[in-house]
Amino acid sequence: MTRVPVLEDLGDVAGKRVLVRTDFNVPMEGPDDARRITDDFRIRAALPTIEWLVTRGASVVCASHLGRPKGAPEQKYSMAPVRERLAELAPGVDLVENLRFDPREEGNTPEFVARLIDGVDMYVNDAFGAAHRAHASIVGPPRSLPSAAGRLLQREVEVLGNLRDTPKRPFVAVLGGAKVSDKMGVIEALLQVVDSLVIGGGMCFTFLAARGYPVGDSICELDQVATCRRLLDADKAIHLPDDIVGLDGDGNFATFGQRLPSGAKGLDIGPGSAAAFSDVIMEARTVLWNGPMGMFEDERFAAGTRTVAQAMADTRAFTVVGGGDSVAALAQFGLDDEVDHVSTGGGASLELLELGDLPGLAALRGAPNVR
Repeated sequence: MTRVPVLEDLGDVAGKRVLVRTDFNVPMEGPDDARRITDDFRIRAALPTIEWLVTRGASVVCASHLGRPKGAPEQKYSMAPVRERLAELAPGVDLVENLRFDPREEGNTPEFVARLIDGVDMYVNDAFGAAHRAHASIVGPPRSLPSAAGRLLQREVEVLGNLRDTPKRPFVAVLGGAKVSDKMGVIEALLQVVDSLVIGGGMCFTFLAARGYPVGDSICELDQVATCRRLLDADKAIHLPDDIVGLDGDGNFATFGQRLPSGAKGLDIGPGSAAAFSDVIMEARTVLWNGPMGMFEDERFAAGTRTVAQAMADTRAFTVVGGGDSVAALAQFGLDDEVDHVSTGGGASLELLELGDLPGLAALRGAPNVR
């Protein structure tokens, strides 16, 4: 994977005003006019980059998106609570208002880029979770400013690049989540580099259907069955659940084999499958996990995901968890400090593994300070 410029490539930052694109898309709760942050991990994750710049005499202004406003100000997506927390963690560092309050951010217009970099001397991208978006704040500033990856982005590129290019073997990928169509590209890419692939979550039912098993009323993407059959027929080790936990046709909790009767709905992998998947994880030297094994938010269907999360914590392998719901599951089970690398970008991590590059990374490599 091609190297991106890092902080040291900026040269002397003393007296410079530096725009840092952060990912402060933090979870919040409460009424719109009194929102409070429930987890400040993403703010704290940017501190190593901010502190590196500040201690070397730079003036730092951060910019981030928050939520999904429709290109206009919405009180519940105001950066005010984030700004307050940032002021506590990094006094003197500015934070502009939510970038997505202006439709020109996602539209990547030159006018919005010019507004962002007005009075700015340098640019740092530390928002890995948004680096797969060709938005103004991601790809615009490096066209004209000396630019670099922040420490968080640098670490993501190093870890995921090693996964893609030089993993320790056996390399196992554990994929879950609802839809196989969302991950088909990364599945095909991973099958070129992994030694085995473990499939759970709602996406497993499309694979089971491809094997000819009835899946009842479970999530199943019929238009993906032929593709799944082709992958299963290839000479690759793909592990599917042997038992399923869910609801029967009357809505009662039930355990099934690989064949689900009419009206039944699978909502988690069964205990036998969870144990088998754990064995695969424990025998690996590198493990990537992206996507829960079931509807873990409901305690009745959390056991499969919990067992896989515990295996990720217990294995001696180098473990990477690819953002999103997998990270939420780790936190729910109190295991988020027990893996080697927790990615801050679910979609970005998958796209980087699939394609080997992201718009944000390509933009940094084209910056004027890069030789």
